[in-house]
Amino acid sequence: MRSGDGWAPAADRRALELRARVNARIREFMVSRGILEVETPALLQAVDPAAALQPFRVEAGDGRRWLHTSPELPMKRLLAAGSGPIYQLCHVWRDGERGRRHNPEFTLLEWYRPGFSLSALMDEVEALVHHVTEGIRELPAPFLRLSWAEAMTRCAGLADPHRADIPALRETLAVAGVDVADAGGEALDAWRDLVLVHCVEPALPPSVFLHDYPASQAALARIRPGDPPVAERFECYLGGMELANGFLELTDPVEQRRRFEAENRARAAAGLEPLPIDEAFLAALEAGLPECAGVALGVDRLLMWLTGADAIDAVLAFPWERA
Repeated sequence: MRSGDGWAPAADRRALELRARVNARIREFMVSRGILEVETPALLQAVDPAAALQPFRVEAGDGRRWLHTSPELPMKRLLAAGSGPIYQLCHVWRDGERGRRHNPEFTLLEWYRPGFSLSALMDEVEALVHHVTEGIRELPAPFLRLSWAEAMTRCAGLADPHRADIPALRETLAVAGVDVADAGGEALDAWRDLVLVHCVEPALPPSVFLHDYPASQAALARIRPGDPPVAERFECYLGGMELANGFLELTDPVEQRRRFEAENRARAAAGLEPLPIDEAFLAALEAGLPECAGVALGVDRLLMWLTGADAIDAVLAFPWERA
């Protein structure tokens, strides 16, 4: 089916069949564990204002709306209403994210587990990956679990990652032969991410969970007090590629509003449009979000690993330029 003509799909028949098989296995896994499939709107009046994400804006008859970058906020409203464990398999949109592993429109599997610890959710992510990949491609090794600090020390040589400043992170990149100029600017977390991408990810074990991220990278996760405090968050990597991002979910509406406002200030400082605060979501937190853990998994990336594809286009019927 591949062709140089713009009308033709990028993925071949095998990739299309595999996607259908993977989707079916995901649903089979969720049904077996009593997790309810739900659907929430893709066009929203408010989305997560995270400065790192750029939603697509749509002009509607009743004003502006945004295509969701994740179904997280509406799904948490369902949780607050007593839905119990839920999942969603849907398309999401993030403007400006185009590359070998990124397409602005992609497929996300997101699910929430009331009463689960972060460790229990990691167990479930691993079980899902085993279920979906069985008989298609053998996993390279059992999943290891490393803290963010352990990974930064083991793979990048940082003795005290949580306290490393920008000059130390810049030096780490220089020693590794990575020239990023001033790509991180004056933001400490941007430099941490550069070290993670260029020094840590290429050296990670083939299947691993990283957990206990810096508190400044909590997003919508809880922060566990300590020295240093850490975000109750994990990322799952398979074949050196980030596959899933999970949180022990923040349930405090006051702290959540504070974080949304901080993200909007960061957006304004970066010359980006501040976004409306999702008051319906905050009202749901006020009503009572149950203690829960949640995770989002990139289905296209899982398909990339299953097929051995080097680029996401090989598993998409019509990537961005052909959509």
